[in-house]
Amino acid sequence: MSEAADVSAATLDRCRALGFALAGICRASPTRYRDEVRAWIADGCHGTMEWLERRLDERLDPAVYLPDARSILCVADRYHDGARDRTDPDDPLRGRIARYARGRDYHKVLKRRLVTLARSLGDAHPDHEFRPCVDTAPLLEREHAQRAGLGLVGKHTLLIQPGVGSWMLLGAIVTTLPLTPTPASSPTRTDPCGSCTRCIDACPTDAITPFRVDATRCIAYTTIEHRGDIDESVAASTGDWLFGCDICQEVCPHNQRSRRRPPPAVNEAYRTGPGHLPLAEVLDWSAEDRDRVLRGSAARRATLDMWRRNAIVCIANVWRRDESSVTTAMTSRMDRIRADETESPIVREAARRALRAIGSGP
Repeated sequence: MSEAADVSAATLDRCRALGFALAGICRASPTRYRDEVRAWIADGCHGTMEWLERRLDERLDPAVYLPDARSILCVADRYHDGARDRTDPDDPLRGRIARYARGRDYHKVLKRRLVTLARSLGDAHPDHEFRPCVDTAPLLEREHAQRAGLGLVGKHTLLIQPGVGSWMLLGAIVTTLPLTPTPASSPTRTDPCGSCTRCIDACPTDAITPFRVDATRCIAYTTIEHRGDIDESVAASTGDWLFGCDICQEVCPHNQRSRRRPPPAVNEAYRTGPGHLPLAEVLDWSAEDRDRVLRGSAARRATLDMWRRNAIVCIANVWRRDESSVTTAMTSRMDRIRADETESPIVREAARRALRAIGSGP
């Protein structure tokens, strides 16, 4: 075995010791989808996520991000086991939180171990650079993870490992050290979906076309990233998703629980928080309330105004399902918000639209 192969094998063993569910290595090659990525940006499918434009050359080529990059070590944490949410039929006024954000902040959970690994590699190979990355770095991590054998990108654009599913969070170390690539998940396949279109059919806002997502219509984007008013057609289809959305993963056949072989364990750090929050409480949150409830969570990504806007959207959608669930006291509270000029403009506008939908406002 060559020295590079020895180092690669030892590094993958170290990844397993650090608790990563999956790990693999690929060459630090430029993306094969340069034109598609540029077209997606040009079409405005990234919405208001301007940072995707600013460092585009780095995203398209890891050697621009880290000069002389030779290899990428890709890792994944599993954050959910596929179990369905248990809903409380007696309390419909609760908003759901995407599963990835229910526990500790994955940026910190992933990054801490990647930094530990990068430092140990740097000590052993002082002439090389090792740069740990989570999704805040300009890296097309899903494509590199596919090359490294961690799975195949599905029609919903998420990485799927057959037998494991897509409930995964990705991280990487980009390095100038030449490492031996691991085999691809399926050398003859690049599509894990075949003729299946369940994610496309189930998306309530029609955000998904095969292998492409229009972020401006995606509930995850509108509730987590978008800081303005939510398009009314998207808002009406958001349901009770208060922060993020899991629908395309819930319906994916690869995510159905199977007894044929046990998948890698879920990292317990992602199980520590609530899956639902009372909408009336979120509507009345102060900045201190938000900080207290979301301490240590990736759900802090959304501002206080966005959380309150999202709560109003969900309340209107609960009313659409069952008018009796929304009390007069709650509509009166939204009417006060609508009329209060000291309120955030996006919260006031959400209240105005919700009251109009409910039939209690102009």
